[in-house]
Amino acid sequence: MTTPPFGSFFLPGPTEVRRPVLEAMLQPMIAHRGRAFEALFARVQAGLQHVFRTTRPMFVSTSSATGLMEAAVRCAPPGPVLSIVNGAFAERFAHIVRMTGRDGDVLTVPAGEGVQPAALEERLRARSYAAVTVVHSETSTGALTDVRAVSDLAHRYGAACLVDSVTGVGGAPLEFDAWKLDFALTGSQKALAMPPGLAFGVASEAYMASAARAEGRGVYFDLVEFERAALRNQTPNTPAISLLYAADAQLADIVARGLEPRWAEHRAMAERTWQWVAECGERLGIAMGVLAPEGQRSPTVTAITLPTAVAAALPAAVAARGYVIGGGYGAAKATTVRIGHMGDHTVATLEGCLAACEAALVEIAG
Repeated sequence: MTTPPFGSFFLPGPTEVRRPVLEAMLQPMIAHRGRAFEALFARVQAGLQHVFRTTRPMFVSTSSATGLMEAAVRCAPPGPVLSIVNGAFAERFAHIVRMTGRDGDVLTVPAGEGVQPAALEERLRARSYAAVTVVHSETSTGALTDVRAVSDLAHRYGAACLVDSVTGVGGAPLEFDAWKLDFALTGSQKALAMPPGLAFGVASEAYMASAARAEGRGVYFDLVEFERAALRNQTPNTPAISLLYAADAQLADIVARGLEPRWAEHRAMAERTWQWVAECGERLGIAMGVLAPEGQRSPTVTAITLPTAVAAALPAAVAARGYVIGGGYGAAKATTVRIGHMGDHTVATLEGCLAACEAALVEIAG
């Protein structure tokens, strides 16, 4: 099987994975209760602590990020949960709240936007909540929410804050300890540019003290067991060893290169994409724009608004030119396409994708 050269895959997840990271998975199996595995897990845990900016134990789940979303809800303090919903993945968090039998309310925010502090505070004043769920970078709309402000408000009213940073961590600043967050999670296949199949999370000491008293934590996603295992450089269940080899290789590279330059590269790719959208629409006479307003845009994914027929045709036309982008998702599915400018891409690799998109738009516009 011939592997295409790196730099043509711009789906908003899974993102493109470098060949050395893929090759790391070819290492032999080891006993997952032995010292070699514990050394591997210790390296992965240290790398994740660097990425999440924390000294807390790290949770590594052999699941998609949805698994740790459910874990966060099941292990949250007892009482009502308020979900901030501004897109399809924020709605998933709210759905998990409902399906786990929690008493849940929703604060609906226009798609593409982050929550306004005044609107959140109004809801927090009206009812006492045990927890607030929020999405840092909403993959369906390209919206970025100020999760530090949300967390601070939640704490002011006695609620924990549960953060989905699936397309945030590794691409957008998130400071778990400094921002005094309660729980944050991400997936391996987004801005960290690893193969899919792992979820990473971290919880505060206060959250874990409450979790230890929580009923209905279940078994597979019991964060109390995750923490006990992590303190021994272990996992509570049989881990995906090959995926941990990949994580070890990628995290070592991220740490060596530095997290701040990685954030800066993502910001540069996002700004180049936004610039291209404005210039391309003007050049071609096509009504196109960025769904998320300025100041509320994610550095990792951009949802581009287009006429319905153009949005429907664009991903296939771009694929015919050797590049992969995403179609719309959720409420904005019919009128958007999405470019995932994250992971190990750079502005240089992004330029090829944007050129392919523009050529495809010329063809579609005819």
